[in-house]
Amino acid sequence: MNENVLRLYGTNWCLKSANLRNYLQSMWVDFEDYNVEEDEEAAERVRALYDGALKFPTVTYGTEHLKNPDITELQKFLKKNGLLDE
Repeated sequence: MNENVLRLYGTNWCLKSANLRNYLQSMWVDFEDYNVEEDEEAAERVRALYDGALKFPTVTYGTEHLKNPDITELQKFLKKNGLLDE
């Protein structure tokens, strides 16, 4: 699996997941979107980050991850990783 891909792990019913998804789309940021309730492999990747707990939304890029970020935290993360222009 290519680690240099932005990934969003969430659910369809989670408003925070939807807000992050909408923000990324509005900023034309490429990302992979995973529903942890429908994709067991994605759920296991998230559980591996949190000692078996399923926490979402989670955003990953490379070896870094954010748990339940707000838009400001996500913007900083994207800029730090060169995924969003200043």
